[in-house]
Amino acid sequence: MSEPTGKYSITMPRDIAEAAKARSGPSGLSAYVAAAVARQIERDNLNELITVAEAAHGPVTDDEIQSLRDELVRARREQTEPGATAA
Repeated sequence: MSEPTGKYSITMPRDIAEAAKARSGPSGLSAYVAAAVARQIERDNLNELITVAEAAHGPVTDDEIQSLRDELVRARREQTEPGATAA
């Protein structure tokens, strides 16, 4: 069963509303906007977690980020290319 819904009135720039309406497809504008808001809430929550983690452990460096990106690329390659090994 789906979550209970409520009806709300929002105001947004017309060009954004029209673009969203054009892209919303069969699920409709309300579902499109709800998905966009849900993604923003996820981002806000992640930013809060990052702030807490950086306060406790210091900021993540660019080198650490690049290292993790490289690791992710290797892992994806190993999943899609049987027999592929990390370089």
